[in-house]
Amino acid sequence: MDIEKLYSKEAGILKAMAHPTRLFILNAIKKKEVCVCKLTEMVGDDISTVSKHLLVLKNAGLVASRREGNWLFYSLQCPCVLDFSACLSALGGKRV
Repeated sequence: MDIEKLYSKEAGILKAMAHPTRLFILNAIKKKEVCVCKLTEMVGDDISTVSKHLLVLKNAGLVASRREGNWLFYSLQCPCVLDFSACLSALGGKRV
């Protein structure tokens, strides 16, 4: 893979993370998989909006999904991205 394609892929991952709701979702699933129904409650948004955020994260390779009946369960594919998030938090102040 040439260097431009590599940086382009990395930028795509950063773009996927560059939303407060998506960062919240990544942190919410850092220890265990979570049903989209529970994520919807946690985020406080409708299921279609949360599902769109999850699709962005999935397309970036950050999360994986598993179907159980009518529900999808999401898990973090790359836990090290939260190290980056923690680093940003240190730069920008403490999380609440």
